[in-house]
Amino acid sequence: MKYRKLAGTDLDVSLICLGTMTYGEQNTEAEAHEQLNYSIANGINLIDTAEMYAIPPKQETQGLTEKFIGSWLVKRKDREHIHIATKVAGPGMEYLRQGSRLNKKHIFQAVDDSLKRLQTDYIDLYQVHWPERKSNYFGRLGYEYSNEMGVPIEETLEAMSDLVRSGRVRYIGISNETPWGTNMYLNTAKEKNMERIVTIQNPYSLLNRIYEVGLAEISQHEHIGLLAYSPLGFGLLTGKYRSRTDKSSRLGLFGDWFTRYSNDECISAVERYYDIAKKHNLSLTHLALAFVNTRPFVTSNIIGATTIDQLKENIESVNVNLTEEIIEEINEVHSSQPNPAP
Repeated sequence: MKYRKLAGTDLDVSLICLGTMTYGEQNTEAEAHEQLNYSIANGINLIDTAEMYAIPPKQETQGLTEKFIGSWLVKRKDREHIHIATKVAGPGMEYLRQGSRLNKKHIFQAVDDSLKRLQTDYIDLYQVHWPERKSNYFGRLGYEYSNEMGVPIEETLEAMSDLVRSGRVRYIGISNETPWGTNMYLNTAKEKNMERIVTIQNPYSLLNRIYEVGLAEISQHEHIGLLAYSPLGFGLLTGKYRSRTDKSSRLGLFGDWFTRYSNDECISAVERYYDIAKKHNLSLTHLALAFVNTRPFVTSNIIGATTIDQLKENIESVNVNLTEEIIEEINEVHSSQPNPAP
């Protein structure tokens, strides 16, 4: 396994991060524990989850992912070597805290509930899952002016900072954020002497390289590492949906939630990336993950799997080297079909 420094901290985290949102939906507790054990045995030390998981989000499965991790974590003797990242949900989850918000009261309740489910007394990285305000995230295009800001970023950051001072959280991050929002967190921390964010968890893959447009520059100059999620485009970049012609079946369980990955431009781009992988004797999975692994602004690449075989292939991507020729061919596809799944 390869490791990178979590910016601004003393933590070395694995280049591959284990994503866990299938636990409690596609994976049983026993299967979750098997994946967790396999991952740790193969050098992964960063595990990412969220209070709202499993996915697709449902009231009856909310919190199960953290519970499965907690029942595994409590049996181990190496907690100090395992880095747990989780998230507090932004607005819109009506069954969470009678309507999830990002004010101090909600954040304190959310972190205490997560700590109980995880059966630990601290969280290594606590992240704001998505913003309070109306903005362009989760694939939304066409920016519209809005003064609906919701809970101010300053209040959210103050609450997150209090968690660090209390010892319940070691470091903080954001997720599904824009360049403006990221800079607001950075500037507020500096002006108000609050905790500084160290990570941003946003989508990044061969099908979505929007991070490069503005946020990558912030990563470089402000030392904020990307935790890249959906590096396989919800399975499209494994090639397993290539034979499906019906859009509604291209994403299986997640089809209703992540339709941006099932459009015709995505399918066309996947075919072209598949041809590149085949030409160079690589699996499409390895091509897609290895590309993300090479990006200098990526701190860790969040993979997800429902089987041990899938997990094994994902982890093996750290040993895949992409030549300049392969990178050039990837960039040619990207230039002609940029970001089909924003």
